[in-house]
Amino acid sequence: MIEVLFVLIVTAMAASLLGVFLVLRGMAMVTDAISHTILLGIVLAFFVTNDIRSPWLIIAASLVGLATVYIIELVSKTELIRQDAAIGFVFTALFAIAVILVSKFAGNVHLDMDVVLMGEVIFAPFNRIDILGVSIPNALWQLSIILLINIAFVTLFYKELKVTSFDPKFAYIAGFSVALIHYGLMTLVSVTAVAAFDAVGSILVINFFVAPALTAYLLVRRLGAMIGLAIAFAVLNSVAGYFISFHFDLSVAGTTAFVALITFMIVFLFNSKGFIIRRIQKQHQKKTFSRAMIMMLMNEASHESLSQKEIMSHFNLSEAQFNRHISYLIANEYMEKDEEKYRLTRRGEEFTHYTRLKYELPA
Repeated sequence: MIEVLFVLIVTAMAASLLGVFLVLRGMAMVTDAISHTILLGIVLAFFVTNDIRSPWLIIAASLVGLATVYIIELVSKTELIRQDAAIGFVFTALFAIAVILVSKFAGNVHLDMDVVLMGEVIFAPFNRIDILGVSIPNALWQLSIILLINIAFVTLFYKELKVTSFDPKFAYIAGFSVALIHYGLMTLVSVTAVAAFDAVGSILVINFFVAPALTAYLLVRRLGAMIGLAIAFAVLNSVAGYFISFHFDLSVAGTTAFVALITFMIVFLFNSKGFIIRRIQKQHQKKTFSRAMIMMLMNEASHESLSQKEIMSHFNLSEAQFNRHISYLIANEYMEKDEEKYRLTRRGEEFTHYTRLKYELPA
């Protein structure tokens, strides 16, 4: 079943490549809307063609995806409601229409709602196509072509995508066709979402678009590096999700999405500017400030030596906090203990003098 892994990797790469620009443009939730509303295009095209494998399904679904973006922008430009509210309203309305049509008029077609929502990539190898005498999964063939198209689009319009993503106002003034690039990107997002529909399902399409790009965004700011990292995370998540799902007999697409969440959380918590590192730095800064204030107090002429009770009372410290601070100051030779009193060493005096000069504090 190595073909399943290939389908998963190609799907994730094709989606994550475009996902970088969606994240930079603040349009992550628009992909969620598209991944749901394309079902309406698939259903309508099926009613016309009566063929679940007709290429018109992809065309119709892509058009509905573009219509979704246009309607969201049209509603949000009225300034009567915010964009996030417009996204929620439009995609739920169009998706609800599709669900009603499927349940009412396509009961005998294998548009099963569980598969529509969750997807099942292990079925991809059963639908095959012969290419130059070689039989490969149709999903792999379609998504490989779309991946190449996405790569070509990003390569040819890299400068335009970069400028319009980071500074659309400047791009407009500089003469770039902002609307053309925007709708070109949205067209490829719609086509990619449609092709990925069978493999990962409607709900999980958004994960492949956004999760690798968001993870890369936490680590780098250069666009080229972000694209490379996003694709690398997409491949990593796919490979890990594939093997974990087969080992524990789980949904491949669902497990891959969960692995993407774990990858994101690890980077979010432990990167150099992550949540945990920042908390550690904040605690370290708090301790450093408290110790500096203790030494500044003792550097005053009236407080050359202080007892434990006086220091604890002045800074409202518990005994445990006092012991931690004083142990550090004595161990690093900033302070010494003389009977029941504490006084600064020469190093401590030099430190407080330097601190006053650095921050221009009064003596």
